[in-house]
Amino acid sequence: MEKLTNTDVKEIYPRPVREGDTIAIVSPASIIKPQYVAGAVEALSRLGCDVKVMPHALGSCGTYSGSVEERLDDIVAAFTDPKVRAILCSRGGYGCVHLLERLSGLDLAADPKWLIGFSDVSALHALMSSRGIVSIHGSMAKALAIDPIDAPYNAMLVDMLFGRRRGTLTFGGHKYNVAGEATGRLRGGNLAVLQALMSTPYDVFDEGILFIEDIAEPIYKVERILYQLKLSGRLDRIKGLVIGQFTEYDADRNFSDIYDMIAPIVRSLGIPVAFDAPIGHVRGNMPLLHGARVTLHVGADKTELSY
Repeated sequence: MEKLTNTDVKEIYPRPVREGDTIAIVSPASIIKPQYVAGAVEALSRLGCDVKVMPHALGSCGTYSGSVEERLDDIVAAFTDPKVRAILCSRGGYGCVHLLERLSGLDLAADPKWLIGFSDVSALHALMSSRGIVSIHGSMAKALAIDPIDAPYNAMLVDMLFGRRRGTLTFGGHKYNVAGEATGRLRGGNLAVLQALMSTPYDVFDEGILFIEDIAEPIYKVERILYQLKLSGRLDRIKGLVIGQFTEYDADRNFSDIYDMIAPIVRSLGIPVAFDAPIGHVRGNMPLLHGARVTLHVGADKTELSY
């Protein structure tokens, strides 16, 4: 399949979810704790939605929620069920890449659904954006289970689902911010996942606005990925960069803070760069419309993403 660029692909927004619509919960990657799925079902049901837990969402096959065929069956069934208007991935972990090749045969734009998730689900967001379909990079079952549905970032996710929020997202400044403004399609996600998709039909490093985050990656491994992106010319393609949260890493003898390592690599790109975005493996994961056209405005004191 030929990779499409920012200028080739139109934005396809799935229709807003309405009361009475069905939201499917799938587990396309790792095993999920049943209590988190139960909590998500309860939270989404309060919105007036029908919640359908797919057959293998609570399964187990090694570290995965099911075999490749079982996970594929669940997500294909959700994508092709006309009653399902949104698909919530229960968690990430590892395993979404197993599904990409066979999902590529589906006409996802014929009846576009909202796809929700982050972390390893970045692979599925890359698939959606390769078809021009906007999806939601946001929290999954655990956040819906442990925090109230009207907690700030859960409420923002719900607003996006129900078509109530386009506007502007704002977060604070950072000492390493590079001021400026840029417009393009917003794409990105987990840095290690994005690196693994380079030079495939799901490569997201084009002329848009890139956002990145990661968890449990040593500082030197993040540095290695960034140098790969820089030396390959991938970073020269982007118009703006949003750096989210890098969590569960240990300081090393070279850097005590991972942003200290990232800053000099990206400072010379000549594009606006925003640090410390509330995006990633943190409580309060700001949802983003992945694949949407946005304007990024970076200042010293705050950053704005306008849809």
